[in-house]
Amino acid sequence: MMLENGSLLPWLLSIGGGYLLGAVPFGLVLTRLAGYGDIRKIGSGHIGATNVLRTGNRPLALAVLVLDAGKGGFAAALAWWLVGWEAGVFAGTAAFVGHLYPVWLGFRGGKGVATGLGTFAAVSWPIFVGMALAWLATAAVTRRSSAGALGAFTALPLLTAVFGERAAASAIALPYWFVILGFLLAAVVWYKHRANVSRLIQGTEPAISFGGGKARTEPGHDGEGVTDRGEE
Repeated sequence: MMLENGSLLPWLLSIGGGYLLGAVPFGLVLTRLAGYGDIRKIGSGHIGATNVLRTGNRPLALAVLVLDAGKGGFAAALAWWLVGWEAGVFAGTAAFVGHLYPVWLGFRGGKGVATGLGTFAAVSWPIFVGMALAWLATAAVTRRSSAGALGAFTALPLLTAVFGERAAASAIALPYWFVILGFLLAAVVWYKHRANVSRLIQGTEPAISFGGGKARTEPGHDGEGVTDRGEE
């Protein structure tokens, strides 16, 4: 681990590079290249794969999903290889933050679900599998994609506690830092889904759909097309 040698530079490069990679808005870029215009004016107004699916182009939505997950996975894997496992965790976390708050889009991005899952796929496959199973189980019961995302990240703190052997043996001085990180990421995802939570409680959250067509949009407070429905 490079930090033990007193060098912060590799860590700073890993975290900064992770953020910049995470800030690449693949949903916006691909939908524009495909001729759909600004994805932020479609459906929920977010740049993630769920909203891209509302264009009706399933392969395009799948590509965005893979690329958004790949941002976290690649940042984490590269930093792990070059610096160490702990740096990989924080580089992936930085990619997650970059997706949520991309500098290129005025710090208004997606909700981070795919990027977070990609990060844990790289740094701890048991945690990734646990999150994926939680997503599938919750989504299958509720038929709501947003509920699946919330289920996956609600399970994250427990999963980091159960599968945190590598973190417990790391040189980071803060006890239970990996579990704390799990709680923080879960809290951020719940915060980003606060509108979805309100609709889930009210029973107005749309069910999972693979249909096409642009979702109805309404003007947001800043004049951009933002609707009252959808997850990402």
